[in-house]
Amino acid sequence: MNTLTENEIEQRLLRLPEWDYFDNAIHAEFEFDNFKDCFSAMSRIAFECEALNHHPDWTNVYNVLKISISTHDANGVTEKDFKLAHAIEAIVEEDEE
Repeated sequence: MNTLTENEIEQRLLRLPEWDYFDNAIHAEFEFDNFKDCFSAMSRIAFECEALNHHPDWTNVYNVLKISISTHDANGVTEKDFKLAHAIEAIVEEDEE
């Protein structure tokens, strides 16, 4: 899988305003009302990661979820990362409703 150029990454990030590019990965931070809501979103994200066979680096402290995505095999950001980021966005947006 080919890595995207910095310009290609920045263009794709226009559709993901919660996400940033740095340290050779795309990153987002989501805050939930409480730990239960955060953990629930993480569980749904985990199922999506398994379906896509692509797993983020993430941390959770109480109600905050920090996610970092890159394609380790490609040593950078690829289309696969954006596919997962969009799936994560759909899950998080569903929680906000």
